[in-house]
Amino acid sequence: MGILWMIIIGLIAGAIAKLIMPGRDPGGIIVTILLGIAGSLIGGFLFGGSDGRVGLIGSVVGALILLGLYRLIIGRRAHV
Repeated sequence: MGILWMIIIGLIAGAIAKLIMPGRDPGGIIVTILLGIAGSLIGGFLFGGSDGRVGLIGSVVGALILLGLYRLIIGRRAHV
């Protein structure tokens, strides 16, 4: 149940992050889910959720960080 819950929270966090940072991204729903799940892990690391129970806000903050980095990396590739 923990993995399924992480995917659900990751999907929500990734969608909220894309709403906060609108723009054209080359990724679809799969990239959104992956950014959200990874954002949950980063949020847990940043906000001390060592037991894996990170709130939605921490997950969104982590997803925003990853989305910003993703756009920087993809943006550089597009201009090269």
